[in-house]
Amino acid sequence: MSTNLTIADRLAARNREKAVARALELLKAHHPERAFKLLTTAAEAGHLEAQNLVGLLYVRGEGTHRSNLEAARWFARAAESGHTESQRHLAVQHLFGIQSSEVGQSTHGLFTQKASTNADFPAAAKWARKAAEAGDTDAKTVLAFILVAGPAEMRNLEEAEILYREAAEAGSASGHLGYGLITLPRADTAEATVEAVNHIREAAEAGLGTAHYYLATVYEQGVGIHKDPAKALHHYGLAARAGLQNGMAKYGFMLLHGIGAPRNLVEGETWLRRAGLAGDYEAAAIVADLYAKGGDLPPNYAEAAIWFRRAADGGHRNAARALALLYLTGAGVPRDADEAASWFRRAAEAGDVQAQADLASLLLKGQVDTKLTEAVPVHEWFEKAAESGDLIGAYNYAVCLSQGVGLPADPERAAIWMRRAADGVLNAQYWYGRMLLEGNGVEQDFVQARIWLQSAADHNLADAQATLGEMLVAGKGGPADHQAAKELFERAAANNHMGAMFSLGALHGGGHDIPTDRATAAHYFRAAAALGHPVAALMLGKYLRLGLTEPANLQEAKRYLHQALAGNVPGAAAELELIAAAEAAEAEAGAS
Repeated sequence: MSTNLTIADRLAARNREKAVARALELLKAHHPERAFKLLTTAAEAGHLEAQNLVGLLYVRGEGTHRSNLEAARWFARAAESGHTESQRHLAVQHLFGIQSSEVGQSTHGLFTQKASTNADFPAAAKWARKAAEAGDTDAKTVLAFILVAGPAEMRNLEEAEILYREAAEAGSASGHLGYGLITLPRADTAEATVEAVNHIREAAEAGLGTAHYYLATVYEQGVGIHKDPAKALHHYGLAARAGLQNGMAKYGFMLLHGIGAPRNLVEGETWLRRAGLAGDYEAAAIVADLYAKGGDLPPNYAEAAIWFRRAADGGHRNAARALALLYLTGAGVPRDADEAASWFRRAAEAGDVQAQADLASLLLKGQVDTKLTEAVPVHEWFEKAAESGDLIGAYNYAVCLSQGVGLPADPERAAIWMRRAADGVLNAQYWYGRMLLEGNGVEQDFVQARIWLQSAADHNLADAQATLGEMLVAGKGGPADHQAAKELFERAAANNHMGAMFSLGALHGGGHDIPTDRATAAHYFRAAAALGHPVAALMLGKYLRLGLTEPANLQEAKRYLHQALAGNVPGAAAELELIAAAEAAEAEAGAS
């Protein structure tokens, strides 16, 4: 139907009172556009109730576009003339961020809106107080809220309590809720506690969603009453259905974990998802975890990435680190170390120690574009953690000092911090042992190096086992013990340590205090070469050229020798020349 004014509308528009009456009829008949035109006509003519109604239509976006600023402009005109309800509505608009300096500015136009989100508490209090003094019950609850939650210099809990009590006595649900919440924390008797809870219950029974949320909290925590998870779940559900974000999150969490009722994974995930979409970033992170970990739901890393990103964009640092790990491994998103670094950085700058370590690891390994990460002060993060007594922080700071990450390399200071970290960090025990072995930042000490490497090796650190094994073979820091070295190499090789595999090949190849077994040696050389060990590739190439464990195989030998040559291993080129000479001689013999 056309929104143009009918003849009846035009006739009503000639008189302010008739225009308002006709507009109210049109609103009941669901013709807000026509009603808006009539109300605007009456409002421009100075009709206070019409000005108030025009403001309400702008707030709701009925019959016109939604505009809180335009609504405030009309509320202000009526409020200045003493219209109590408009004074209360104007106070609320100031709480929503409309500034008093803007109310007088005309904002005709669909896209003109208020940019600021900061509440104008002084203006809100001014108009709420005027309406409250005129007897408006709802205005009393607005003013009480300002006196409780406003700036410190405006707070007055005693007056707020009086206002909430008066509103509650007048039957206001918000009054009951406010009075219950303001008196509950200081209730020092069972009777006072019960009275406060009863006020919250009154508000909940009146259908106030926020009251259901707080009543659920009372039942969940057992404030003045026995804990009752089932009732807590019930009221969180009512708060959730009323659209409260926190209610959705709590209701979903309790359903997910079977608190207060049998576990309901589907419903729990649904409500957590709704809370996440409404802006609850913890709920979004929980949904992401459900999809990332699998078990209850089939793993879906792409879905997990979407929810981790939503939570991380809201400042959830654990979600930022989790998203970084997905980018690092390529789970659900393209593998991208630089993108991973950017999310690690967000989490790290928010204080996530593990993310700081993960980001530092990427930098140390050279896996990211330094242009994107060179300004990251990882060494400062770790220095602060180290100085606070955090051993992992001490270890990471030692690595930064050792490798010059973010500051000049300082082997001596690196050794000091690595020694501190070694008291509780396994990797630090290994690296401090290496420092002692190599005399890097400390005086070389093979005996102490053995002690620290043995400690790390006993905890199954493969690098420590391999390094200690090499010391036992060479007799550094104590007697040589090839059998003990062999056992250490075997433990490290079981964890795919290619250096240990090579060392086992060398031990079994002869010249050591264990029986020579070239077949076993070839087996370990082959395993190490498959993992990219160039010297193992050279040794296997020799074995295959000479036919030491199986018939000579020059083609396979050449493949391994070329691998060794690519690794710049001395002797690889000479071995290939010997094969070339043998092939040439064989060809010449065949030709003759």
